[in-house]
Amino acid sequence: MLRYLIEKEFKQLKRNSFLPRLILMFPVMMMLVMPWAATLEIENLRIAIIDNDHSPSSQRLVHQIEASRYFQLTETPATYKEGMVTIEKDEADIILEIPRGFEKEQANGRPASTLVAVNAVNGTKGGMGSSYLSQILSPQSISTSVRFQFNPHLNYKVFMVPALMTMVLVMLCGFLPALNVVGEKEVGTIEQINVTPVSRFVFTLSKLIPYWLIGFLVLNLCIGLAWLIYGIVPVGSLFTIYLATLVFILVVSGLGLIISNHSATMQQAMFVMWFCMLIFILMSGLFTPISSMPTWAQCITYANPLRYFMEIMRMVYLKGSGIGDIMSQLCTLGAFATGLYCWAIYSYRKQQ
Repeated sequence: MLRYLIEKEFKQLKRNSFLPRLILMFPVMMMLVMPWAATLEIENLRIAIIDNDHSPSSQRLVHQIEASRYFQLTETPATYKEGMVTIEKDEADIILEIPRGFEKEQANGRPASTLVAVNAVNGTKGGMGSSYLSQILSPQSISTSVRFQFNPHLNYKVFMVPALMTMVLVMLCGFLPALNVVGEKEVGTIEQINVTPVSRFVFTLSKLIPYWLIGFLVLNLCIGLAWLIYGIVPVGSLFTIYLATLVFILVVSGLGLIISNHSATMQQAMFVMWFCMLIFILMSGLFTPISSMPTWAQCITYANPLRYFMEIMRMVYLKGSGIGDIMSQLCTLGAFATGLYCWAIYSYRKQQ
């Protein structure tokens, strides 16, 4: 009976000409577009420089700022008032004013002061821009050598690509089982299964297995695209990734079945699933580090399964962590999977 139900699921996927294309194109688009768009690196900051000193030292500072890939010199106003006009017209993000006597103060061994005004409408952009500029302006009195572990070139794509694989699995293995069951409710085909002696366990398992297989196929596709396009390969073992993926897929697909069991229409299931996914994504550490969140928000993230799998993917990809290193995350995901799977089986009712 289980084999027949699984074959039925694959036949339904095959009859739907749009869904297989979506399953294939969604991870491709996520891997091609998101690593370039979803970045917290701030580049091409528009800067207006007011040079009141016109000395070789001030000119060297201007050229040093122009040489940075983070800044783009757009204006050279004569006064601070004119510089503020460029910010008000959204023609500049930062104003740097170099005062008279800038070179003289440096020659006398005294710290030379500058004025930096930042447009903070976008707080992240303003804060990062002022930080970048401060690093250029700071005197280098001590020679230091800095080495970055796990991501030596500070390439943001290395940080984002493993997390985006998590997002692909959530969307395909969480949304599709939920919409599948609710779709059968709407067209009435689920009633044909309800009159058969199929147990709740077998029915639930038949809904999960096809999407487990799809999840692994999509994961392999994402791993291949990450290597082919970005040259990113996992430092750790692929077996560790597959083991964690098996548990995580069970978690998200179980959540999808729970939502479908409690939803009467496809629209209701989509809204509830999207609400859950939005909270999970924002609280997973994908864009905002969990350590930067308030204490109460950090406590909420412990109930988010995406947090643990995202940590696993980044640990294996960047650090080469093994099963022993991710055991705490695996055990937590296993607990989520057990609870959600039992809930999905219990919440399914053959008689409405």
